[in-house]
Amino acid sequence: MLIGIPAELTAGETRVAITPETAKKLKAQGHTVRVQSGAGVAASVPDDAYSAVGVEITDAAGAYAADIVLKVRCPLDSEM
Repeated sequence: MLIGIPAELTAGETRVAITPETAKKLKAQGHTVRVQSGAGVAASVPDDAYSAVGVEITDAAGAYAADIVLKVRCPLDSEM
């Protein structure tokens, strides 16, 4: 299954929907994980931390073009 993690757009939101450790576990179960570039920056998780566990770094369109999209907050109208 392809799992996409876009950057959070809600003002003041500093969390990201998935940590590199969780992404590593999902990869071990056979899933493909894509994280939007910069999605973890506000949570002090750089793209390199995701790349190190085999996550694909992508743009917003790539993160949303997934079987499942994980977010911290509900999607904004612009994300629907």
